[in-house]
Amino acid sequence: MSIILGIDPGSRLTGFGVIRVIGQKTEYLTSGCIRCGEGEIPDRLNIIHSSISSLIDQVQPDQYAIERAFMGKNADSALKLGQARGVALLVAAQKGLPVFEYAPRAIKQAVTGMGGADKSQIQHMVQSLLKLPGKPQADAADALAIALCHAFMVNNLAITSGRTSGRRSRSMRSFVPPSS
Repeated sequence: MSIILGIDPGSRLTGFGVIRVIGQKTEYLTSGCIRCGEGEIPDRLNIIHSSISSLIDQVQPDQYAIERAFMGKNADSALKLGQARGVALLVAAQKGLPVFEYAPRAIKQAVTGMGGADKSQIQHMVQSLLKLPGKPQADAADALAIALCHAFMVNNLAITSGRTSGRRSRSMRSFVPPSS
């Protein structure tokens, strides 16, 4: 059994999603958004840090999955995203959690079967896979998709290597799949 915390970093809105994996089965635990508002970037980064730190203390995950950085059209937005992502990575390191990073296309491919899926398709598949009563908010759905992507990668690696119990070896802690 493992508990995976997925993080979709953002400087104004950071999504989080927590799932439990038992063998091949995934179970929804919680999800939501850390709302940082319109304040100065140092204040928003502090909110991200304290919120993720508190979340980790509450849910006690043993794995931490996060979206890999990507370069959009706006350099300023990319820099702010990088800062938020850096804070999210720092919290994981401070808490001693192994970090697993996934490219946006790999996450979409793992959850929807299409690397170019849009937000509504991700929401629909997350709702379906986790048997949720309604569609989660877009950023929370993205974070749950990141956690699901990690769960699928770990389970696929276990099956490929001949292990089907769902338990991971110590060497799994350092596994990071190649970027797409």
